[in-house]
Amino acid sequence: MTLPLGELLLRLGVTLLLCGLIGLERESRDQVAGLRTHMLVGLGSALFTLVSAYGFEGLTRGGVPAGVRVQFDPTRIAAQIVSGIGFLGAGAIIRQGFNVRGLTTAAALWIVAAIGMAAGAGYYAGAVATTAIALPSLIVFRRVRAVAMSRLRTGYVLIDLELHEDGSLVDALGLLAHEGHHIQGLTSDVSEDGSSFRLEVRVPPDRRLEPALEQLSAMPGVARVNAVGLSGR
Repeated sequence: MTLPLGELLLRLGVTLLLCGLIGLERESRDQVAGLRTHMLVGLGSALFTLVSAYGFEGLTRGGVPAGVRVQFDPTRIAAQIVSGIGFLGAGAIIRQGFNVRGLTTAAALWIVAAIGMAAGAGYYAGAVATTAIALPSLIVFRRVRAVAMSRLRTGYVLIDLELHEDGSLVDALGLLAHEGHHIQGLTSDVSEDGSSFRLEVRVPPDRRLEPALEQLSAMPGVARVNAVGLSGR
């Protein structure tokens, strides 16, 4: 069976529209994969699906000896899209210190590949329904997440602590523990003038680090206290 040209253009057009909507949202967030990337991923997925289903029809006519039966599996090429998109999505993931960026964009690329496959297969209801669910999830739940995470998420902060020779690291760690904060890691550098430490501190969502920092600064033997990563708390 040959797919009519009108139906072919309809499937590709629906793919571009639906994947473009998701790509536009990612573009508005200034992500590494934006409008064009999402449209191309969806379009490529749709074409691979079409090739799997219709691209080899001509091989069964005229080129096969009589009595030989040729059987094609239309899912073989399309099945490779799922794993192939994983490599593309990995390129959108960036680690910055304790933060990992790009996971949502990688998931969006995976979704538009699925939408492209659905539209390429003529499963318009699935493609439209997925877009109608995914797009509000990216827009609406981003705002809900900001409010919810401010109350639920544990924060991670780096504290640079410099002590004079008479300063006590044990007292400083005890103060942080008394305030409900958890030490996840510690590195040190000892010199003739004193000692410097970098503490990785986990801050529970119901605690504030600022009072503990003020108490640390006021402790005898503490030369300097500096915290990195307090933004967003």
